Amino acid sequence: MEIRYASNPKDVKYYTTDRLREEFHIQGLFAGDKIKMVYSHNDRIIVAGLMPVSEELHLEGGKELASEYFLERREMGCINIGGKGVITVDGVKYEMNPRDGIYIGMGSKDIAFMAEDSKEPPKFYVVSCPAHASYPIVKIDITKAKKVPLGSAQDCNKRVINQYIHPEVIKSCQLAMGLTQLEPGSNWNTMPSHTHDRRMEVYLYLDMGDNDAVFHMMGEPDETRHIVMHNEEAVISPSWSIHSGVGTRAYSFIWAMCGENQEFNDMDFIETRSLR
Repeated sequence: MEIRYASNPKDVKYYTTDRLREEFHIQGLFAGDKIKMVYSHNDRIIVAGLMPVSEELHLEGGKELASEYFLERREMGCINIGGKGVITVDGVKYEMNPRDGIYIGMGSKDIAFMAEDSKEPPKFYVVSCPAHASYPIVKIDITKAKKVPLGSAQDCNKRVINQYIHPEVIKSCQLAMGLTQLEPGSNWNTMPSHTHDRRMEVYLYLDMGDNDAVFHMMGEPDETRHIVMHNEEAVISPSWSIHSGVGTRAYSFIWAMCGENQEFNDMDFIETRSLR
């Protein structure tokens, strides 16, 4: 498990490109029969990529979590961005087609991930955060996610937000998670910019070509920085940071957040003309 520590915005404004990427950028999430896991001290969120091919992969506890099993004091969400797979939770199997999601509550012990076809392996993207209550396991495929159309072609940000783990869809302790899909011709996300000092967030960018990029904007509104993102790479956004982006063409991204509340209107919007 890789550890990332929390950062002070007064320090971050002096970071070089390499240092920004070292602190906030996550790459190499999906490798055959391996688990890549990053623990961030920003609200103690864990981001993981699992790509079972010929082996069964298990989430486990251990010294880093000081727990007997992974979800002893945590909850998690998962969205499959690869081929068909299966997640088994305490002996119950859940078939996971492409873009299917699942919420697994605190207290679930044995969590295993398998491929249905090793030639087209699944890519399980997992986000986990601390929990203080246990809620039922719910599988949410993309057709059952709540769809929220936003933006316009004129503003280059016409998109659909698919809410998987959200108070209006299912009950969770503090985790929220969903998939936003930009329409062709749109390339801006999360504009106008905002912060939510009560919650941090992680983005996973996907549906990008080999030569495409998203310029992910971060930093305080008057001290912005950017990190260049490529396909299936993630970025940590502290609660004090904006988290907008613009791509070379349309793309999708999975957002996940946790923190003090789940009030999605609890945002501090920033006028675009005020950004620096």
